[in-house]
Amino acid sequence: MSLQARIQGLNLAVDDALRGVLAIGLLEAEGAVLGALPPTFAEERDQLTARLTARLAGKSPADIPGVAETRALFHQLDLDPTKTRPSSEALLRRVLQGKGLPQVNAAVEGCNLCSLEAQIPLGLYDRDQVHGGVRARVGREGDGYPGIRKQRVNLSGRLLLSDDEGPFGAPTSDSLRTAVTVKSCNLLVVLFCPLDRAGSDLTAALEHVADRLTRYCSAGVTAVRVAR
Repeated sequence: MSLQARIQGLNLAVDDALRGVLAIGLLEAEGAVLGALPPTFAEERDQLTARLTARLAGKSPADIPGVAETRALFHQLDLDPTKTRPSSEALLRRVLQGKGLPQVNAAVEGCNLCSLEAQIPLGLYDRDQVHGGVRARVGREGDGYPGIRKQRVNLSGRLLLSDDEGPFGAPTSDSLRTAVTVKSCNLLVVLFCPLDRAGSDLTAALEHVADRLTRYCSAGVTAVRVAR
């Protein structure tokens, strides 16, 4: 799918402290229907996970394309990626351990497949619960939120996304406030991309997100932006 979508929608800003460190890819979609996934999705998912398992089983993270670059990004942000894992690597670890991908809803599962494939951390949010512009910044003392699994996520000193109400997303764990449920119809997807993958890799990942949200959720892409 071509990403010649209109470049409007949410304002996206990256703090000066993060410039030269990462690129942020943002995609908005509307009219999503989060019903049952068709058998073609299971086929696509199973083919990808089988391919990754065959190719990557037994390899160290440093030898896996995408994982090493994202770990390097975390180190640049003074984060230990072995203690606070990027969401994309956490998905890959599940697959290589034979646990498969979580089954939540069509949008979450489609985006998880994109993040797994690209090895770029990705956040998926209910667009209607994001208020004002989106800013990528480093967390301040006391920053955090209730996570999707109810525990509080501490974001002090960590890369996060915030809106007018405060932090709502991160490349490790997202907030309950903006979680996507089967009732969500307008979606926001944010990719946290290492700067050295901010060209064709980020473009391809955004294209795959747009394609899967269109095919599996009947969503229409309304805006795509990249900031770095």
